[in-house]
Amino acid sequence: MTQKTRIEWTEQTWNPVTGCTKVSAGCKHGYAERMARRLQAMAAPGYARGFALTLHEDRLGQPLERKKPTVYFVCSMADLFHEGVPDAFIDRVLAVARQTPRHTYQILTQRAERLPAFFASRSVPPNVWLGVTVEDHRHGLPRIDHLRRIPARVRFLSVEPLLEDLGPLDLDGIGWVLVGGESGPAARPMRPEWALAVRDRCRVAGVAFLFKQWGAWGADGVRRDKQANGRWLAGRLWDERPESSGALL
Repeated sequence: MTQKTRIEWTEQTWNPVTGCTKVSAGCKHGYAERMARRLQAMAAPGYARGFALTLHEDRLGQPLERKKPTVYFVCSMADLFHEGVPDAFIDRVLAVARQTPRHTYQILTQRAERLPAFFASRSVPPNVWLGVTVEDHRHGLPRIDHLRRIPARVRFLSVEPLLEDLGPLDLDGIGWVLVGGESGPAARPMRPEWALAVRDRCRVAGVAFLFKQWGAWGADGVRRDKQANGRWLAGRLWDERPESSGALL
């Protein structure tokens, strides 16, 4: 079964792939690895190998069974474009998206360098939104240029965890930006001015902006439960979606 989720920017998760390996600073304290280890300890189906990369053919047809139009975050517990996932398996995931135009699929990757070669001979289904993680200058910003090269209905950035000031962020060709701080016992703080700078760039560029969470550290620099820190930024809740911004590409 696909799973309902408390992730603020989607409705359900679909994990035909689970497990991953670290590629950048944003992976250092990833929630997916902690969750996979927990599920492994609970003997949950599909997690016998913990966070080792695993392809789940038995999960490929899950969205076909759901008639209600649904927004799916694809591979919340993995990276679909991990180098260990064959092109043919990704093709099967995209084929399911094409068979279910009633659903919307959000695919987020840290392996953006794989996108241009993969999509050179393929199209992105119109109901697939394609995004990259942007946590810092060194690893995150170069991914945006790879993403920009792919014709997709919505291209989006997950700026989470935001680890530093990203500077004059170029949002040309981007339809949606999500920002969030890091959670977990070893979380690194996010400074308010970093998040506000991204919001301001979105305002100038006319890009939908969603502030997901402060994470383990509040706007005041105090560590507390992430629920207590909340989702407000600069006195309001920012929960824009691409449809409301006119930023469909």
